[in-house]
Amino acid sequence: MRPYAQYISSQVKKQAKNAVSDQKDLFKSLIDTAKDTNFGKDHGFDGIKNHKDFVKQVPIRDYEGLKPFIEIMISGEEDVLWPGKPKYYAKTSGTTSGVKYIPITHDSMPTHINMARNAMMNYVVKSGLYKVYDGKMMFLSGSPELDYTKGVPTGRLSGIVNHEIPGWIKNNQMPDFNTNCIEPWEDKVDEIVKLTAKQNMTLISGIPSWVQMYFERLLSFTGAQTVKEVFPNFNLFIYGGVNYQPYKQAITELIGEDIHNCELYPASEGFIAFQDSVEFDGMMLQTQAGIFYEFVPRDEIFNENPTRLTLEEVELGKDYALVLSSNAGLWAYNIGDTVRFTSLDPYKVVVSGRIKHYISAFGEHVIGKEVESAMVEVISKYAARVNEFTVAPQVNPNGSELPFHEWFVEFEDLPYDMDSFRSDLDKSMQRQNIYYLDLINGKILQPLKITALQKNAFRKYMQSKGKLGGQNKVPRLSNDRKIARDLLNYKLDI
Repeated sequence: MRPYAQYISSQVKKQAKNAVSDQKDLFKSLIDTAKDTNFGKDHGFDGIKNHKDFVKQVPIRDYEGLKPFIEIMISGEEDVLWPGKPKYYAKTSGTTSGVKYIPITHDSMPTHINMARNAMMNYVVKSGLYKVYDGKMMFLSGSPELDYTKGVPTGRLSGIVNHEIPGWIKNNQMPDFNTNCIEPWEDKVDEIVKLTAKQNMTLISGIPSWVQMYFERLLSFTGAQTVKEVFPNFNLFIYGGVNYQPYKQAITELIGEDIHNCELYPASEGFIAFQDSVEFDGMMLQTQAGIFYEFVPRDEIFNENPTRLTLEEVELGKDYALVLSSNAGLWAYNIGDTVRFTSLDPYKVVVSGRIKHYISAFGEHVIGKEVESAMVEVISKYAARVNEFTVAPQVNPNGSELPFHEWFVEFEDLPYDMDSFRSDLDKSMQRQNIYYLDLINGKILQPLKITALQKNAFRKYMQSKGKLGGQNKVPRLSNDRKIARDLLNYKLDI
């Protein structure tokens, strides 16, 4: 694998230098390919010569806006958003749209696989970890069992990807197909533990919270003190879907040492970015992955005519709503994420939050990156370990008490001084968010409060909603009390 990996890594480096020109070429190709589809005809693709024309002709849409076209596709009609029929539908859960069906086409599917391959091979070259190819590689994912929608296979993205795993990795892949199909999630993890406990695991991949659960059960099953005792050659953890930092301390302690970590930014809508260096300083935006990117200043995303920037127009340190047009047939599609550029040469991003996952009950505009950064900042100071947390506003507290942000935290190890921990957490939030600081100083809000939760509270909550495992995760922020009300059932008395 060494020569192949080195070739791929050289291609990744070359791509970084041509990002803007590649995006311009891709834009023209996407418009030309889709001009005879229903969507292309409806939006005058024949007359689109540049990005300004595109902005005039094609408004930004979320899933609800694109849903009428997707429903026509689901009925069996061809050439709706992209030529032909989709190869798959990625089935995801929406907060307002119910179940969402994201098309994956014959053109877009290879990019999901190729970008994941590029990410792994590039990291192996940069780190020198060629021996990961000598052992077993585990991809902790959703079930690969698929349903059919008018003859089109339909399922979770992680399950779909299992059907596209290239031959060079299949012999080393774990778990096997039948084990991966087990429901419910906890039974599946227990079976994976039995299957892998005596294997030479060298690479493990998955969403951090569910990998943490696997590690805990592995240690319970084997009686080992650390994962490294069970898997001495395990040296690369690949993850995506959430910010790793709030989980890093707990997972590192379970592993027994600090090993190599590589972050990916995959989505049902396309493979967006991956970590291209050993030292994490953001993820390199994938400009040859069949996706044309637009970036809308975060505060403008709900405006009638927001500013729509192309790659060469972005600035460092600003939060942008990410808008995609792709060879999956998504057009000016608001994916719901916000990103922040950490580098413009090459173009690198971090995910800074979700458009719908924020707190602005009083105009504070708190985003996910801020609460995660605050938590990471204080947990080490107080010898605390946090498994999971979420934040919600309390707008109508009892009596004459001022409103506040309530943090629901599942601690593995409680801080030695909870009051000081809470105070420092609030000070960190004030430093990061000037609107929050003004509300505290203006006596509109009181400092945050922490509600400690029982062990496994978040798993029990997810299980109660039928969302345990796979790609499911609890939102870091909510602007209402729906999740908060349920989590109060797991309150820890301290």
